[in-house]
Amino acid sequence: MRNGNNGKQADGQDPPAFDEETIAFAGRMFDYARSGRAEELAEVLAMGLPPNLRNDKGDTLVMLASYHGHADAVRRLLAAGADPGIANDRGQTPLAGACFKGEADVVRALLDGGAPVDGPGGDGRTPLMTAAMFNRLDLVDLLLDRGADPARRDSRGMTAEDLAKHMNAPDTSVRLAQAKDGQPG
Repeated sequence: MRNGNNGKQADGQDPPAFDEETIAFAGRMFDYARSGRAEELAEVLAMGLPPNLRNDKGDTLVMLASYHGHADAVRRLLAAGADPGIANDRGQTPLAGACFKGEADVVRALLDGGAPVDGPGGDGRTPLMTAAMFNRLDLVDLLLDRGADPARRDSRGMTAEDLAKHMNAPDTSVRLAQAKDGQPG
């Protein structure tokens, strides 16, 4: 369990060990996020739960709610000050996770809540690239409408269109080629 500071306290020291009761409570909070229990999350956030609480894999509450398709929980967490751009230990962002899972409502909630539309993961892949790879045409259109850059390249030099072609995603590769050429979708 982390507090959003890479496991360190504000003074740079390692945090104290947590007792079993605290660990169990944190586990329940992560379960609330995974299962979309927005009301319960809102209650504990109002009591002071850190909105950027992270688990042992670096997943924030927003990441878990996003990946599991719970837009209302995402909105509640963002309203409480959660940062939508925090990547987990694998470099995955909540927006990329929602794009991977095809969760359009969550993608909208994250973008409305300040998630960077082109916020890259650890490998330089943007949410647009993730949506393109999995042929999620509705999300590609949404991200392009919100200002995603189809010309951006990941750490291997590939664009969203390149990745869509590589993954045999026909609809998104065509749409991205149109976007590159300035044609409407």
